[in-house]
Amino acid sequence: MTSPVNLAWLERTVEEALEPDLPICDPHHHLWGFRPERVAYRYLLDDILLDVNAGHKIVSTVFIECGAMYRASGPESLRVVGETEFANGIAAMSASGLYGPCRIAAGIVGTANLKLGAAVGEVIDAHIRAGGGRFRGIRHQGNWDASDAVANGRGNPQQYAFLDPVFREGFAELAPRRLSFEGWCYHPQIPDLTDLARAFPDTSIVLNHFGGPLGIGPYAGQRDAVFTAWQRDISELASCENVVAKLGGINMELNGFGWHEQAAPPTSEALMRATRPYYEHTIEIFGPERCMFESNFPVDMVSCSYNVVWNSFKRLTADYTKQDKAKLFHDTATRVYRLEDQA
Repeated sequence: MTSPVNLAWLERTVEEALEPDLPICDPHHHLWGFRPERVAYRYLLDDILLDVNAGHKIVSTVFIECGAMYRASGPESLRVVGETEFANGIAAMSASGLYGPCRIAAGIVGTANLKLGAAVGEVIDAHIRAGGGRFRGIRHQGNWDASDAVANGRGNPQQYAFLDPVFREGFAELAPRRLSFEGWCYHPQIPDLTDLARAFPDTSIVLNHFGGPLGIGPYAGQRDAVFTAWQRDISELASCENVVAKLGGINMELNGFGWHEQAAPPTSEALMRATRPYYEHTIEIFGPERCMFESNFPVDMVSCSYNVVWNSFKRLTADYTKQDKAKLFHDTATRVYRLEDQA
């Protein structure tokens, strides 16, 4: 049973799925309960199934950490492993086939405090054991801004989180375990992520949400200036061959488009036109083989429905080749997260 408090508003813009036979791997979604601060205060298996079965051919998904279901007791550093246990339980239910053909949480990305340095290896190994063969990486949120109008990431990251020497000691624990890192930052921090990628060329880094171009607080009304700075820095990041980019997660309140303040949600055409420059530039510099579309649900539910966001991607790529569309919607994600291991 779905729980968004904006459900009546979302139902003002309803669209049928375009290209319903195109296979999709959704490489970025969350699962949680007890989130009264969100428009979807719960998003569990029944909830995501309503979305992935609404018309698009979602064949698999990747769960990304969101601070859900931590253990209530035990060593502080290991409590985060409860989230992987939770996600793997959902994945096991889905893998039974009783809930339909889509494999929910076929890949799992958890979190760990990389500022523990090398000692974080114990936490990472606990995630791997709890993940049942599905654990694929770590996201230690680094999104930070000096303005009080911009919320910082979970764990209260510091301004230069990715440059911290102790953080990097922890980061060094990923590559030996074949794990990737989710790079979640705001656009002024993209150069720090580039520095991190160059320092660890053997570690796969997945850029989240275009690097978080901000449009609120001191960035409100500065869209052209933000885009110019973002375009410069994202182009430099793309020179790092160990970085791939997630295309999506740009419909949050922090991006400043204000969709949630309108009388009705945007259509997929409106979404596509407003955000198109970010998508086209990223695809151009990374190439389809290093890009993957993402839903970022239920976070982006604040602005649109699941069907609408995927329709916006399909409108954007209407003239792309069949091969490039396969990479953007499915193949890059399944390769990066090694979902073929679950076949």
